[in-house]
Amino acid sequence: MGQQKVALNSDYFFCGTLRHLPLLGIVLGRDVQGEAAVLPGAALYWSNDGSFPVIVAEPGAVAEGLVVRTLSEVDVARLDFFEGGFGFQARPRQVRLSDGQMLQAMVFGPTADESEPGKATPWLLADWQARYAAEFEATARDYLAQFGVRPPRAVAARFAQMMVRGASRVRATETAPTQLRHHAQATDVDLAALREPYARFFAMEEFDLSFRRFDGSMSPKVTRAVFVACDAVTVLPYDPARDRVLVIDQFRTGPYARGDRQPWQIEVIAGRIDAGETPEAAALREAEEEAGLHLDTLLPVARYYPSPGCSSEFIYSFVALTDLPDDAAGVFGIAGEAEDIRGHLLSFDELMALVVSGEISNAPTLLTTYWLAQHRKDLRGT
Repeated sequence: MGQQKVALNSDYFFCGTLRHLPLLGIVLGRDVQGEAAVLPGAALYWSNDGSFPVIVAEPGAVAEGLVVRTLSEVDVARLDFFEGGFGFQARPRQVRLSDGQMLQAMVFGPTADESEPGKATPWLLADWQARYAAEFEATARDYLAQFGVRPPRAVAARFAQMMVRGASRVRATETAPTQLRHHAQATDVDLAALREPYARFFAMEEFDLSFRRFDGSMSPKVTRAVFVACDAVTVLPYDPARDRVLVIDQFRTGPYARGDRQPWQIEVIAGRIDAGETPEAAALREAEEEAGLHLDTLLPVARYYPSPGCSSEFIYSFVALTDLPDDAAGVFGIAGEAEDIRGHLLSFDELMALVVSGEISNAPTLLTTYWLAQHRKDLRGT
């Protein structure tokens, strides 16, 4: 393999997320080192979406970062792909090295027509690393997999969804028990090809792969399609004193697509886990958005794949002990997301009657109801 040609403007200064060397290495596709430097007259603030920084001109300030020298033309092309999708462009700026010398280096920043002021909170690398670094690394691998395949704008348009998927990837690495099932090793699945024939809010992926058989051999290469849905939470508010719950009622596309003549579903509160968010925090947020409830005590019910044969969705289900007075029900939802959600207060017996009749017909609500039936006496202290 021939040596890559050095780019015309080959010294680059990074002071934002790409200052995190593991992320920069993923973007460039190779290990990389840098040297400390600062950008005079600039400061970093959290962006309006709260997951990355923007550079803001600020006399007297300095933005800390690092310089990476003699990048190749391929390096620069990969950087332009990663940054260009968000409207960022590299321009020459004077940066100061640790020995006081000035160096002209290329610095990515927003174009004039796409700049944003950022929030008033200064951006610190350590804060971002603690909350977002692992998710950004996972997302960057998916993002750069589209290099040379799709235009950067098309990939960046799905970045929010990709970040949620990246967060799901990080949680998926948590240790899981293997007392009975096959204990997988890194060599037990051989991925030959991955395609993404559809990608919008959700995505479809096709895998050509082989997997370890129980006799120790590898299976023939097979093609499997997966509906990519990110990690989600569900929460059932329960008032042990009144022995009642709050469930919600809303239109669901899945039953409609199946041909169900009753596509409105009685459900527990549910929603996806956003990037930089824990399952518990997501459950509390969704309860406020979908039912106007401010919860605090969450009891874990289960963590599970609702349909592992065709979907990557993984759900964290909770029961929340709370006060549910007569005025707790209502119509809720975020208008900007076309949500139209009605809350219902039900006694526990009414809840079970809907399970028995089949009117409740979705897995998270059924599972959580059965969990509540098992633990209800202890929760009520009876």
